[in-house]
Amino acid sequence: MKKDNYYAKRNIQDLDRISELLNELPSFCEDYFLGVESRTSCQTRLKYAYDLRIFFDFLCKRKYKNFLATELTLSHLEGITHNDIELFLSYLSHYRYNDKHLSCDDRAKARKLSAVRAMFKYFFNKGMIEVDNSAKVSTPKLHEKEIIRLESSEVSELIHITETGNGLSRHASGYHSKTKIRDTAIITLFLGTGIRISELVGLDNDSFDFSENSFLVTRKGGNQAILYFSDEVKYALQEYIAEKSNDPKIPEGETAFFLSMQYKRINVRSVEILVKKYSKLVSPLKKITPHKLRSTYGTRLYNETGDIYIVADVLGHRDVNTTKKHYAAITEENRKKVANVVKLRDDKDQ
Repeated sequence: MKKDNYYAKRNIQDLDRISELLNELPSFCEDYFLGVESRTSCQTRLKYAYDLRIFFDFLCKRKYKNFLATELTLSHLEGITHNDIELFLSYLSHYRYNDKHLSCDDRAKARKLSAVRAMFKYFFNKGMIEVDNSAKVSTPKLHEKEIIRLESSEVSELIHITETGNGLSRHASGYHSKTKIRDTAIITLFLGTGIRISELVGLDNDSFDFSENSFLVTRKGGNQAILYFSDEVKYALQEYIAEKSNDPKIPEGETAFFLSMQYKRINVRSVEILVKKYSKLVSPLKKITPHKLRSTYGTRLYNETGDIYIVADVLGHRDVNTTKKHYAAITEENRKKVANVVKLRDDKDQ
């Protein structure tokens, strides 16, 4: 079985879903997705396909009422004004799709506008439409989201609760006895390395080198990176490995590192649920997710090193400005802390 089997399977699933969605979109969208294939990931194109499906559904409800989305042509695309796109953004505040009432906040609107703009820009640059009215539409103003993270005492408590199951319901406690070592390894790995949830579920048995306290992850976009972990993380991981080595139910040839109770590779949703289960006992108001554990690690790493470039590299941010934006609040806190560090006069002169 190949090392990248998990990611290869995920890409195949995404490509299959894109093919299905293309059957609901105008025929020119197939040209668009083919044209951007070399510079976008499967997951990015899949998100674009979902967003464009909403956009063309809106057009057929409001502008081209006598047409199905699949009947629209590039001439119809060229006829879309910036006002049409602004109406689309307003429509997203409260709309109906597949008999469901849905709504988008400003961030979701911005993402959908980005998908629409990318499509218009592609056909405009190719000379297939003469005007790109999407460029005239302003992006919704986004307010910086507060970084939600655990305090040091909460980090310790979260690991303790994951290990012991203290506070879990009787029903949850029954499962905890079977999964506590695995769950502790997962929580510890998140808090000790800041990896993404997609990177965690994609780990294989041979991803680790315990002689170097390192492991190989596949980042967003498919690039691979070697990350390092502390002895605390090493201990939690090896506890889980020892448990697995004594479990005869694990299928021979199974390469996934973290397994579900069905002895298959654990999935993203299951990890999200287990993180929520334990973290709500520690901090019920913070709504901690795997990404918030990542933010917790990033915050602590920045506070310890003061090096935003190290934080960006370890977290896998392609642009250090992304890191700066996320941790601007921490920078502000540090500025306040050092305000009185530099003395202008000796104490004896005062």
